[in-house]
Order: sequence, then C-alpha cells, then structure tokens
Amino acid sequence: MTYLPNILFAIALIVGIGYFAKNVKRLIRNIKLGQSIDASDNKAERWRNVALIAFGQSKMVKRPISGILHVIVYVGFIVINLEVLEIIIDGLFGTHRIALNVLPTEVYGSLIGTFEILACLVLISVIIFWIRRNVLKIARFIKREMKGWPKTDGNLILYFEVVLMTLFLVMNASDIEFQSLNSGNVVSQFIAPWFSSLPESTLHLIERGTWWLHILGILVFLNYLYFSKHLHILLAFPNVFYGSLKPKGQFNNLEAVTKEVKLMMDPDADPFAAPAEDTSEEEPAKFGASDVMDLNRVQLLNAYTCTECGRCTSACPANLTGKKLSPRKIMMDTRDRLEEVGKNIDANGGVFKDDGKQLLGDYITNEELWACTTCNACVEECPVSINPLSIILDMRRYLVMEQSAAPSDLNNMMSNIENNGAPWPYNQMDRLNWADE
Repeated sequence: MTYLPNILFAIALIVGIGYFAKNVKRLIRNIKLGQSIDASDNKAERWRNVALIAFGQSKMVKRPISGILHVIVYVGFIVINLEVLEIIIDGLFGTHRIALNVLPTEVYGSLIGTFEILACLVLISVIIFWIRRNVLKIARFIKREMKGWPKTDGNLILYFEVVLMTLFLVMNASDIEFQSLNSGNVVSQFIAPWFSSLPESTLHLIERGTWWLHILGILVFLNYLYFSKHLHILLAFPNVFYGSLKPKGQFNNLEAVTKEVKLMMDPDADPFAAPAEDTSEEEPAKFGASDVMDLNRVQLLNAYTCTECGRCTSACPANLTGKKLSPRKIMMDTRDRLEEVGKNIDANGGVFKDDGKQLLGDYITNEELWACTTCNACVEECPVSINPLSIILDMRRYLVMEQSAAPSDLNNMMSNIENNGAPWPYNQMDRLNWADE
C-alpha cells in the first residue's frame, strides 16, 4: 500500500501527458491540411525574431500596462513551473522535496523564495487582468466576437492561474518541514500562522492535498490549452519563427498570373503557341482561398496562435469607423472552421466529407473582407507576428478571380485599367488635355 500514491501519480502523469500528446498530434494534422509553404529562408533573422518578440516580449510592452503585467505572468509561469520537476520526482519515487538533498539549503531557499514572490506578483497581475475585463470592460474585450465562450475562456484562464498560485503558496505554508528551515518562505511564512492552531496530522493532510491538487491542476491546465485561446503559450515561438519577413506593404503574386501578364506584354510572344512540355509549375487549382484547406500552413498556425487580445482590432481603422471587419474575428473564424474540418475528418475515418460549408460565407462575409484598407495596422500590432491581412487578401483574390465578385467600384477601376491604361475613365488620347488650360 505504501506504493499506491506513487502508482496513482504515475497513472495521472501518463494519462495527462498522453492526452496532451494526442491533442498535439491532432493540432499538427489540422495545420498540415493547409498548403505547403517554404518559410525556411533567413534563419538568422527568424531566430532573432524569436528571441526578441517571443522570448523578449518586445511587442507586448508597447502597451505598458498590459505589457508589463503579461511579462510578470509569463516569467512567473515559466520560472514557477520549474518546481514541477521536483514534484514529478517526488511523486514517482515517494520522496519529499528531493531538491533539498541535492542543493544547499540556502540555494534551495533562494529558489523557492523567488517562486513565492513571483507567485504573489502573478496573483496581483491576474486580478488586475480580471478587473480590466469584467469591471472596467476595456473596449477591445467586449466586441461582438468576444461574447459567449471567448469571454468565458478568458476568465477561466485567470481562475486557473489564481487557483494554481494559491495552491502553491498554501502547500508551502502548511509544510512543517519547509517552514522549519526558515529559508525561502518569504511569503508563505505570513500564511502559515493561519494554520498554527491545527494539529500536525491535519497540516500534513492540507500539505498533501494542496500538493496533489497543484500537480493535477497543472495537468488539467496543460490539456485545457488545446481547447483554449492560450495555445499561444506553446505556439507563439514557432509562429514568430515562421512569420513573414517581407516588407509589410509587399503583396505576394501568383506565378501563373505573373506569367500571363508577361506573355501579354511580350510583343514577340505567340499566344496560340503550344504550351511548353515542362509542366513542373502548373497553374493552381484555385485562385485565392475560400476554405481553410486553401490557406497555407503558416496562416493556419496563425489561427491557432491567436490569443484574442484584440490589439489588432483596436488598431483597425475599418473597425474604428464602425465597419464589421475585426481582424481578431478573422483569426477566430479561421480557427473555428479548421476545428470543424478536423472533427469532420475524425468522424469520417480520416477523410474529409463535404459538409456544404466553407470559411467564406459561412464564417467570414464579403462585407468584412472588402472593409479592409490593407493598411497592415493589425499585422504591426500583433505581439506574436500573426498576419490576418494575408487571409483577407487570399479570400479577396478568390472573390475577384474565381467568382468575379468584386465591388462595383473595383470592377470599374479594373475596366478602366484594361481599356484606358489607367484607373480613371478617360481615354488615353485625352490624358494631356489638362495642359491646354
């Protein structure tokens, strides 16, 4: 019976990590539904971006209040969870604070003391985040796309953090052996008196109970990530690495379209000539994108990485003027549709069965797409290098080139370019008439 807690711990660990691995496999499968794209160029610059943007949080602190609070939670999350290593070893081998047998008491105390201070700072930050969302109701947190589950999800994460940090501090405060060291209990020493009237056996039960709840809470939190906007905790790093390095105003051109334009402009080209035998670069099956499978893998990674912070939407001039476009909603809709496609594949033996739906129309409307001014404000604002504009442009391309569904003003402009060589409705012969005046 003495080994029962160790066996139960091992089972919980295997189940928790196993379910997480299963979800990661599903996540990778869903991302690979997108079109392959080569994003391996300029690795030095990509790793530099990871260091500055993902690890260094350089874009987060552009908004100082939320940025600094996020840095505290981010650092606290990483550093405090180093203790999980000790918990895992203790749980598997039945030891108690195994690191005390390896490290000098002063060093161990310094580590735990740092963890306790960070835990307090995380608690304070999370409470402020909750107030900003639910009391102050900052505008970007109450947009139409944030109603229902997105709002609940945002609050659940905060509750998770409060519970985990509280359990950690109470675990230390009720640990008689740890408190007797009088080293590292910089915060828990003020909580310990709350339990001073309890018998030693009860204190032991509290310490063991909070220890178990803490590690089980971490495993639950780990597996909750897949169903939450907080996947960015894991995906921000690859997302920044694969982010576009092109200048923000540079659009990507389809090779097939470029060749056609060059052919039209070549006076020596024979439009009736037989095509070359080399068909290694075939025309794409579809111009632009109407569903998630038409998007590339980086765009789908973007959708899963979005943390719904709303910085993109709060900077979008179209949204600020009352139009329906919200770059955050574009990413949320893409992720929701991708999840729907993934569940369809799971339900049909690994094959997608046409469900009569697609991203364009069923999730994202034409009105939203054409409201975009292509100013790149959303791309500039995103703290983890997400690019909503690329999805908008690919879907616009589909509307124009596959459905001829461009707005009338745009159709008029393109007709003028075709007929007059300029976007204005004036004959080329009349271009210099202004000089006669």
